[in-house]
Amino acid sequence: MRRLLAEFTSSERHVCGLMAVPRSSCRYQSRRDDSRIEERLRELAREHPRFGYRRLHLYLHWEMGVNHKKVQRVYRELGLNVKRTRRRHLRRTLAPRPVLTAPNQEWALDFASDVTAAGQRFRVLGVRDNFTRQARVLEAATSFPSRRVTREPGTSDGCTRQAPCDSL
Repeated sequence: MRRLLAEFTSSERHVCGLMAVPRSSCRYQSRRDDSRIEERLRELAREHPRFGYRRLHLYLHWEMGVNHKKVQRVYRELGLNVKRTRRRHLRRTLAPRPVLTAPNQEWALDFASDVTAAGQRFRVLGVRDNFTRQARVLEAATSFPSRRVTREPGTSDGCTRQAPCDSL
């Protein structure tokens, strides 16, 4: 309201009428004194730097019987908000993917899981060759790694799922 009064050089009555705000609200000046709460809140925030206003409110409530809304307002006015750590996301480089020219240069692994009608969970491991886009291995088990060693169908080079292949 003060900005509007200064900017448009109009009367208080006119500006309050345009904004549909009572003139008594425009003139209101708070007489509250939060200095004791501010001082104690700063002390508690120094002692417990990771606590937010909710936990600090418990201390102030036990000591002074302060309302949580007042603690939140003073906490925010003092700029004591705890910095939140954001989850780090995988940063991808913009390097182009290598061009595949032959089978067995790159494989993709994927797990799928489901539940049988009897309620038993099982998982399926799928291994796919990215050049030919053929499924090389599909192994189903109730838990992984299974005790069996799976060979890639149609090869005799001894490639197993548990031991890495030299051809990869």
